[in-house]
Amino acid sequence: MKIAICPGSFDPVTLGHLDIIQRASQMFDKVIVAVLVNPEKNPSFTAEERLDMIRRVITDIPNVEVECFEGLLADYARLKNAHTIVKGLRAVTDFEYEFQMALINRKLNPEADTVFLTTSSQHMYLSSSMVKSIASFGGDISDFVPECICDEISRRLGSQNQSE
Repeated sequence: MKIAICPGSFDPVTLGHLDIIQRASQMFDKVIVAVLVNPEKNPSFTAEERLDMIRRVITDIPNVEVECFEGLLADYARLKNAHTIVKGLRAVTDFEYEFQMALINRKLNPEADTVFLTTSSQHMYLSSSMVKSIASFGGDISDFVPECICDEISRRLGSQNQSE
C-alpha cells in the first residue's frame, strides 16, 4: 500500500490545502493529513478544532485520514510506514524552504521521499495567514475556505479582533 503524509498546521484549512489533499488522494492508496502540534506556536484554532474542520471538508475522500503529530516529520513518516511526504508549493519562495526541509527529512529518514505538488493557479496567492487576516477584519473569506467551515472561521477570527 502506498501511504503518503500531507503535513501542515492547517490553521485554518483553505481551498488550497484541499486542492493538494484531493490530488494526493488520487496518487496514493492512503493519505494521512498530519496536523502539526507545535508548542512554540500560538495557533488560532486548537489541534482538535483543526482536525474537526479537516474531517468535515474531506468527507467525500475515502482514502484520507486526519491525525495530529508532534515531533519530527521524518519520525512520524517512519511510524506510519509512509514513504512519501506531499507538500504543496505556491511560489518559488515556498520551494526554497520546502526543498531544504525535504533534504533534512531525507537525511533523517532515507525511506521517505518528498513530492511537491504545485497548487492550482486559482489558489497560488492563498495562505492560512491571509485568510486569518481577512477574517479578523470582517472580510469575506468564502472564496478561500470550504463552505462548510467558512462561518465558523469568520465568527472565531472576527470575534478575536473585536475583543482586542
